[in-house]
Amino acid sequence: MAVLNPTNSQEAIELENKYGAHNYHPLPVVLSKGEGVYVWGVEGKKYYDFLSAYSAVNQGHCHPKIINALTEQAKTLTLTSRAFYNDVLGKYEKYATEYFGFDKLLPMNTGAEAVETALKICRKWAYEVKEIEENEAQIVVCENNFHGRTTTIISFSNDPVARKNFGPFTKGFIKIEYDNIQALEETLKNNKNIAGFLVEPIQGEAGVYVPSDGYLEKAKALCEKYNVIFIADEVQTGIARTGKLLAVHHENVTPDILILGKALSGGAYPVSAVLANDEIMNVIRPGNHGSTFGGNPVAAAVAIAALEVVKEESLAENADRLGKIFREELSEFAKTNDLVTLVRGKGLLNAIVINDSEDSSTAWDICIKLRDNGLLAKPTHGNIIRFAPPLVMNEEQLRDCIQIIKKTILEF
Repeated sequence: MAVLNPTNSQEAIELENKYGAHNYHPLPVVLSKGEGVYVWGVEGKKYYDFLSAYSAVNQGHCHPKIINALTEQAKTLTLTSRAFYNDVLGKYEKYATEYFGFDKLLPMNTGAEAVETALKICRKWAYEVKEIEENEAQIVVCENNFHGRTTTIISFSNDPVARKNFGPFTKGFIKIEYDNIQALEETLKNNKNIAGFLVEPIQGEAGVYVPSDGYLEKAKALCEKYNVIFIADEVQTGIARTGKLLAVHHENVTPDILILGKALSGGAYPVSAVLANDEIMNVIRPGNHGSTFGGNPVAAAVAIAALEVVKEESLAENADRLGKIFREELSEFAKTNDLVTLVRGKGLLNAIVINDSEDSSTAWDICIKLRDNGLLAKPTHGNIIRFAPPLVMNEEQLRDCIQIIKKTILEF
């Protein structure tokens, strides 16, 4: 059977629509090449990428160091499973644990898998160390969270699209308001069965909600007071995106369990990880958890290179500097434009709130016009547009993009 090679965007879109499950609603643009901060459509048009594959491509598209690590390792050994040792995994685990300041790393492939892993570790610790009665452990989560779409994770989502007709749901979760330290304290104080608190340092998918100053620091202190594990989901916010290596570092917080994914691979290969110190991670023993591909040699080699790039190219510092310019410029613009009500974010994870209802098409229409003007972004929650370019962007490129965004909005 011959393989169809689409020759234009419409053919490619029609192929996906006919043969693929309809679990996404992509912006109508078909990409065939990426380099640095740019991507190209199949017809050859060049765009600025302002989504970075939901922050997986922090190091830029097809970074030569990461791609070289991928291809060189792929020529030698790709997969052993964990039935045997390989000669790259231990090197990666040592490098990453020292890089982030933890004793141990458990390797997985995707962000959702890493979240599931962290939940299992937290529960097992609760029964074996905290001595909560078996099957009674509760994990506190925040409303409007996004941690993935597995059955367990959507059990504590309040997104009706993610939840409807996927029940029955997994028990053992308590939802509280995000950025509400009183709600967290009340919950911890009144329930002896709390095992952990799972939180995004910035709620990305919900629309780049940045919590109040001190929220994460106070939350960590409460977790320590009540002997509860503080779990930071840094799949999207981690690895330099917000202007620090981790978003929790803005408040000098060290989580008890750290969840990483996306940019851990530089967008080249699925890599995720859960990190913790020995007193927590040592509850996991042979047979408790695993993955055929978790910790494979290609993933390990790619992750080392991806983390080296972040350090060598000072990407956190660059994100911090450029993010301030972005928010300052667009905040000034918002003062003179009725369509933009708010600009918020940290580093190069930012969003603008469009002055229209969540069920309107205005933000989507703006993103279509941005595409026409050479910049790719995507709405989230109807009236919010997230802007997250690769962290290798320079100031000249950023200012060019700011002009494109302003020009596009003025066209409305």
